[in-house]
Amino acid sequence: MTGKIITISRQFGSGGHSIAEMTAQKLGLERYGREIIEQISARSGFAEDYVNEQSESADAGGIFGAIASTDYYESSNRIAIWTEQCKVIREMADKGPCVFVGRCADYVLKQDYDLLRVFIYADMEYRADRIVRVYGQSDIKPEKRLKEKDKRRAAYYEIYTDQKFGDPKNYDLCLNSGRIGLEESAELIADLYRKLTKAE
Repeated sequence: MTGKIITISRQFGSGGHSIAEMTAQKLGLERYGREIIEQISARSGFAEDYVNEQSESADAGGIFGAIASTDYYESSNRIAIWTEQCKVIREMADKGPCVFVGRCADYVLKQDYDLLRVFIYADMEYRADRIVRVYGQSDIKPEKRLKEKDKRRAAYYEIYTDQKFGDPKNYDLCLNSGRIGLEESAELIADLYRKLTKAE
């Protein structure tokens, strides 16, 4: 046990990554997100973009279903990336209290680590507006982009963890960032973290 760790899962466009960054700054903790991808890429030899694509979205099949796929090499790559991802996350967690963004960290660490598991969500209108402001315009309507990304992210999470993405039972705290705000959400998480660690 290394001390309490925060894991933040989020809907696409909800600002979960920004909230994780702000939370880590408020608490003086390391924040891991893209760094996980970089580590997997360095160890496996796969390109970062490929690792990123394979490590947070899925159409169907995932780690077990992919075994039955006609594309043997693609299936093997997915399994190798997932295995390495679990190792990297656990090694980072072993360094001490920190904040993880996505990557199924809440599931990977749930057995052996003291976690504060957070889920960030928001309504479609807020997220559609935000992804246009943050990521720019696209030929695809923002609502369609959100639905496709939500579907892939949920499929990946559910395939690899056998848990339902966004189910409140899998988290300690669920926050509507569209109503609460990013800064306020980060402060709520940080405040709860301080209270929990002080109580321990």
